[in-house]
Amino acid sequence: MVTTQVGAGATPWAALDRIALGLPATCDLPSSQALDALVHAAAGVAYLKWFEYQLAASMHAELVEPFEDEDRRELDAHTRCAATIATTLSITQGAARTLLTDAVALRDRLPRVAECLRDGVVTPHHIRTIVSRTELIEGQCYAALVDADIARALRRAGSWSPARMEAMVDTMVDRRDPDAVRARREKAKRNREFTVEMGRDGLASATDTRPAEDIVALHASVTRLAAQVCPKDTRSKAARASDAHYALITQTGFGCNCDRPITDCRYKNIDLTKFAATAPRIVIHLVTDTTTLTGPVPAPENERVCRSPQHLPRPGVDHAAVEGDPVASPTSAESVAAEPIVSKPVATGSASAESVAPKTSGTEPAAATEPSASEPVATETVAAPSVSLDRVDVSADADETAAVPAHTCDAETADDAEDHTRGCEEPMGMDFVDGVGFLPGIGIISGAHVRDLAADPSTIIRPLGDGTDTPLPATQPSNPYRPSAALDAYIRARDLFCTWPGCNRPAWDGDLDHITEYDHTHPEKGGRTSATGLGAKCRFHHLLKTFADFVDDQYPDPTDPSRLIRTITLPDGRTVLGPAFTGHDVHPGLDAIVFGDPPDTPTPRRATPGLTERLRPAPRTEQKHARRRQERNRNRLRRVIPPDDTPPDDTPPPF
Repeated sequence: MVTTQVGAGATPWAALDRIALGLPATCDLPSSQALDALVHAAAGVAYLKWFEYQLAASMHAELVEPFEDEDRRELDAHTRCAATIATTLSITQGAARTLLTDAVALRDRLPRVAECLRDGVVTPHHIRTIVSRTELIEGQCYAALVDADIARALRRAGSWSPARMEAMVDTMVDRRDPDAVRARREKAKRNREFTVEMGRDGLASATDTRPAEDIVALHASVTRLAAQVCPKDTRSKAARASDAHYALITQTGFGCNCDRPITDCRYKNIDLTKFAATAPRIVIHLVTDTTTLTGPVPAPENERVCRSPQHLPRPGVDHAAVEGDPVASPTSAESVAAEPIVSKPVATGSASAESVAPKTSGTEPAAATEPSASEPVATETVAAPSVSLDRVDVSADADETAAVPAHTCDAETADDAEDHTRGCEEPMGMDFVDGVGFLPGIGIISGAHVRDLAADPSTIIRPLGDGTDTPLPATQPSNPYRPSAALDAYIRARDLFCTWPGCNRPAWDGDLDHITEYDHTHPEKGGRTSATGLGAKCRFHHLLKTFADFVDDQYPDPTDPSRLIRTITLPDGRTVLGPAFTGHDVHPGLDAIVFGDPPDTPTPRRATPGLTERLRPAPRTEQKHARRRQERNRNRLRRVIPPDDTPPDDTPPPF
């Protein structure tokens, strides 16, 4: 008997030549070189994951596809194939099924996204998000268009966080499949439920499925009550939230569990009645645009039929003789450009009927009343400002990101591909196009969901601007350091999340940070309060930027001044690009909102008495700010001047 081990005959990874793989010979490297190796290794992991998906898809094609249409066995071909993979790799059956599912989805539904994984543009942990959130486009003729839209977004320069990735994918799907999104929401509303699952050790889990805005309000109430303890409370944050949730529902006691006597800790027993009476209104911000509020609009004629090169052939038709046949004349997946829809900026939100009574007279914003003291939870949505949702021109960059069908074609067919009117002529059912909204903490919501919230009598709708080109005020009248309410709302709607690479914290929960430090004595030196000079950061990354050796920068893109380039410079000098997906991609009409220049009003200096002590050239803080301004300028010059080019003699030193 001969025993054969799995993988026998293959060279162990540890025995491979690291140099041939582009890896350093040793891991004992300085931090800057270690970061370079980490980036290269991450690209290698992405390539190996793509290779793994290719192998799994190949196994699916051989072991599953020939039998899946008629295999009615309980342990069908798909289950047996997954079991083979699970046994070989020593993973669970569920993990193997997920691997097969993702591999087939990337091969058939998302080939362009798979190329992004192969090239190291997207990391493997993002693939599950993309696959799961595009499941409902399976088998649809516009699947290739969604695939190309997502791939084009992934190839932008910039960083991605999981929350930004979800928002981007949901936006791309909604633009191609608004009817399905509306149908899913109605079905979800009908299927809301409350379930209890018994666990081990005497514990159980309760799940309440409700509209997103209700859960956001509930979460805010629970979080606020859970915070009413002293620093010596021994529970974890999650355990305190669980106790606070139960106390709110049952109206039982809640308090601090520290070991101090009740006379020393005023949080031992919290009166929930007083807590509710003094509770501030819970604000849920929703960003949308006026066209979404008014309802779907007729779609352009060129969007009412499918132009996808991957549409299934119509039965009983000789496609070789049909003009527009996807096989005879494949077209670019981005061959159709949607017409923009211009509307005035607006923000909307929802609130509890007991806490807000809006008055809708003319164009004046609704007024809010005080919350009822008898209500334990008062919710409101003071809508965040937003703008028109212009349909994205999907014909841009078609040479770089156009979807190409799997088959080959001759030169004559390739010429036909330039004719964007050719392709599938099947109706897509998109007689109307609709906008979307962005709900912090939840993400992209459909236009129907937005209108449900707007129809609530307790909702306040506050347009940002008057729809004209008149610049909005950028600062508070009495303090040029403080942004105006309009600029505050605009920055958060534009950034969506904390702008630090990889951070998921919503912009509405963070701080507004002056990218270049504000000079209170000489505002003209930099750091002015403006749309370009401010960015949203969560509290942790705001403190990290302020007190650590990280330097951030933000300036208009030379190729598109309405967009911003964001960078983070690490302590070792490495520059990392900021987010690749922002509110401009959800609501492109944000580009049309302009703000006036902030006033250059220096803070009056106090009279300095005669001193004999030796003085610094400038205060320590001012010197630190000047050094950071110099470093930002050097980084910008490096991006403008190629490293191999010699700057002209009149080029100023990169101070």
